[in-house]
Amino acid sequence: MQKKQNKLRGQRSVITETNTLLPYLLGRLDRQSKSSVKALLRHRQIWVNGTPATHFNTPLNPGDEVLISHEKGRVTFNHPQMKIVWEDDELIVVDKKDGLLSVSDSTAQERTAYFLLSQYVKTIDPRNKIFILHRLDKGTSGLMMFARNKNIQEYLRANWHEMITRRTYIAVIEGIPEKNSDTIVTWLAENSRMKVYCTDPQHGKEAVSRYRVLKNNTKYSLIELDLETGRKNQIRAQMEHIGHPVAGDPKYGALTDPAGRLMLHARRLCFRHPATGEEMRFETPVPKLFNDLVKQNEDA
Repeated sequence: MQKKQNKLRGQRSVITETNTLLPYLLGRLDRQSKSSVKALLRHRQIWVNGTPATHFNTPLNPGDEVLISHEKGRVTFNHPQMKIVWEDDELIVVDKKDGLLSVSDSTAQERTAYFLLSQYVKTIDPRNKIFILHRLDKGTSGLMMFARNKNIQEYLRANWHEMITRRTYIAVIEGIPEKNSDTIVTWLAENSRMKVYCTDPQHGKEAVSRYRVLKNNTKYSLIELDLETGRKNQIRAQMEHIGHPVAGDPKYGALTDPAGRLMLHARRLCFRHPATGEEMRFETPVPKLFNDLVKQNEDA
């Protein structure tokens, strides 16, 4: 490793007193913001005694050599079913394709979003872990996020409704709703077959969704939904309840499967960053397949 470090160009220094890495770097790079200094760690541009350091609390002792490299050594993530949209020391936001499980309920080592990200962060540092915040169904595509440490996971889960400021989905549903826009309020429960259904307030949890129709034809409607609550299978159960199930969703009443997938996409994710308080906003385009399906039937 020392041989590799000698080839790197950058600022070298020898530690003269006991410290930890981030305070040392902030003092040495006093013209840079804290976030940009953290980015150097994330990009594996900080070396301590010939080894890349990615943890801000790495201890420094007198005689240790620190190299601030000009060369990025970041591990890249590349997978056909998922891409990383954004990441920092606390969170990772991804865009997941349909067909990929978020998390496996079995003990088998499956190719899930959680598994793929776990492998990715461990290539940076074997001590790194990923923590689950929420899930998307296997057939649902779009945005979701994971925590990079337990404290962030626990804080977000405990304050989810206050921290998550907007979650928007796009769906192709069968038929045309009676109203062009509406708020759906139901109470959801789950039966022994693991299907969520609408019931009464005494036996279910309140679920609230607001939808608006973007366009439609005689067979399908393309709608946008904003969730005020985040119950399991909320959209799928509510769409079945109002008589317009999500296309490609036979479990929840769909009679058609026009694209060989569940026609549901997590389009927008907005939240307050748990560490900085900054408003974070992420958005993905409406899948071309969704628009093409409605256009195709308009032309039919």
